[in-house]
Parts: sequence; structure tokens; C-alpha cells
Amino acid sequence: MQTKVCEMFGIEFPILAFTHCRDVVAAVTKAGGMGVLGAAGVTPEQLDIDLRWITAEVGDRPFGVDVIVPAKYEGKAEGGLSWSHLQDMIPAAHRAFLEDLLARYEVGPLPDHDGAGGSARRGSRGERVAPMTLNQATALLDVAFAHPISLIANALGPPPKEMLDRAGELGIRVAALAGKKAHAVRHVAAGVDLVIAQGYEAGGHTGEIATMVLVPEIVDAVAPVPVLAAGGIGRGRQMAAALALGAEGVWCGSVWLTTEEAETHPTVKQKFLAASSSDTLRSRSRTGKPARQLRSAWTDEWDGPASPGPLGMPLQPMLIEEASRRVDRAALDPNAKAAQLANYFVGQIVGDMNQVKATRRVVLDMVEEFIDAVQRVDNMMQ
Repeated sequence: MQTKVCEMFGIEFPILAFTHCRDVVAAVTKAGGMGVLGAAGVTPEQLDIDLRWITAEVGDRPFGVDVIVPAKYEGKAEGGLSWSHLQDMIPAAHRAFLEDLLARYEVGPLPDHDGAGGSARRGSRGERVAPMTLNQATALLDVAFAHPISLIANALGPPPKEMLDRAGELGIRVAALAGKKAHAVRHVAAGVDLVIAQGYEAGGHTGEIATMVLVPEIVDAVAPVPVLAAGGIGRGRQMAAALALGAEGVWCGSVWLTTEEAETHPTVKQKFLAASSSDTLRSRSRTGKPARQLRSAWTDEWDGPASPGPLGMPLQPMLIEEASRRVDRAALDPNAKAAQLANYFVGQIVGDMNQVKATRRVVLDMVEEFIDAVQRVDNMMQ
């Protein structure tokens, strides 16, 4: 295919795959698209291991990294508050609500060897830092830029100047996600090479404007900067629609969560396979910002009358970090009461994710259906 995005990265298909699984990154890249590894949830040490593995797997084929540096979060105006300071800001009522929630769903403690510090995030100087902040992202960027990546993407705001400057020096393209036209305009003014127009249907952090409306609006606003369409895209017909709307390619995330290679929690994967497109909602219960995820007892409880309401970012992810690991461990038994809490970020495309496939097969199915869709429209014009 010949789109600006294909030319930009030297790829066969303009399919960029956002995923937290390195195996999916490699599989999509080797199938002719480009994998992008979500790094927000890992330590710098683990990111280094994963990027070394991906490089060995894909050779000189392109791949990218996605980080989260929000435009707004608690403590940003002060230059990033310390871990202990932010911990002190979490109200006792929220801690009590969470512990009661875990007790009611029979979620036990972690083993002694996997306590609260087991997944601690560390900054560039080794200090403990809050998740989804510039302090955390800086350490991850240090690692990412030490590897032969072709793209660095930022979610939840314009990329900070230091990210743009370092990427420019290394010849690495920079992308940013946008849920509104105004966001996209700010990203371009900051100097990004690529805008990802992510509609309401998308999994994870997403806005309130649907993909069908958002994509052409952003395409017109930022031309000639190329745009990727995201949100509700997991099939070839949706890819054809995205290109018809003016996008130069697609950014897909949810569709990889039920692939053979995906490291999705097994109980959550089974929930995804059984879910319909109506079984997701936007909730602040995991990150503190609205993020589309599978509806579960977890989201219902945080939205219930007894809930004190989710905290903002990064306080909410700090509050629930250990609790999420406890839930994941207890929910390995799909019949356990704790399994009712298990969920994860996923978009409305989950209604089509009802069969486990190899990642390569998902890519090729998208391309084949895309060709059929384009030919169908072409036939209508004759």
C-alpha cells in the first residue's frame, strides 16, 4: 500500500499496533505493519529487556514505543511531587473503601516475596516515582532512545519539549494521540510528525467524539501532517473507512488482546471473548482519567453509592497498584469471587473479538477484508 505512513516507516501495510506485549509487537512488524510497545506499565529495566528482544526478533524492520506523559496531573505544576508526598495526599476514606472492596470479594494478600514494592516505578536517579508522570516517563525515554526505535508516541497530551528534541536528534518520528481537534492542533504546533485521532469507541484513555466525526475533522485541521485513525478499528472494512475519511493509516490496540501471543490475563481474555460491544464503559477507576474498559464489579463498585469516587491521576493508580496485582492473582481461578472484579482496558470492538487468532492472521484478515471493501466500493462507481 502507498500511504504517507507506509512511506514514513517503510512498511507494507499502514497498520500500527499498540500493545503491551512484545510478542505482538514483533508479530505485527514481521507481518508488514508496525508494532508499538506500550511502556507506561513497566520498569526501565523491563523495557530494556523487551526492546532488546524485539530488536533481535525483527532485525531492521521498524517498531515503536508509547509512553504516557499527561498534560495535567496532580503535582505537575510543582515539577512533580515526591512519591511519599503524593501518598500522603490519598485520603484515608479511599484506602478504607478499597480494603473493604477487596475483603468483600475475597481478594487475599500477596505472598511475602511479592509485596507492595514489587512493581515500584523508578526514576532516572533510582528514586521511586508515581506512575503516568513526567518523572516516570523520563527514565523510560532514556531506555527507549537507546534502542533503534522508529517512533515514540505520547498519550494524554502534547509531547514534552525534551521528548521532541531528543527524538529529533536521533531521527525518530514523534506521534501524539488526540481526542479533539484542539488537541491535534496543539500537537502539531509542538512539532509532532504524526497525529493519532482516537475516537470515543477506543479502549483506554479516550474522549467523547466518535471516530467517524473526529478523523475528518482532525485531518482537515492539521493537513499536511499525516493522521492515523483509532477507535473501533479492528477489521478491514473499518480500515477502509478510516482511509476514506482522510487518514493515512490506522492505530489499533484492543484487537490484539485476544490473540494467541497476547499476555492478557486469562480470566480477562475469556471475558473479552464473551463480551459484546455494549459491555464497555469509560471509567476513572483505574487511572484517575476516563478510560474505556470492560465493565465489571470493579467499575460498578467504584461508581456505586458507597464509593468515595476515584481520585485524580496519579493518585488513583498509586492507590490501586497493589490491589490490582492482588485481584489479578486471585482471579486466576475464574470461579473465584475475585474474578468478578477482573477487567482491563478495551474498546467497543471487543464485540468482534470472539475468536483467538494468531497476530499475523489478524493482520492478514484486516488486509484481505480491506481489499474486498475497496473493490466493493469501486464496483459501485462503474
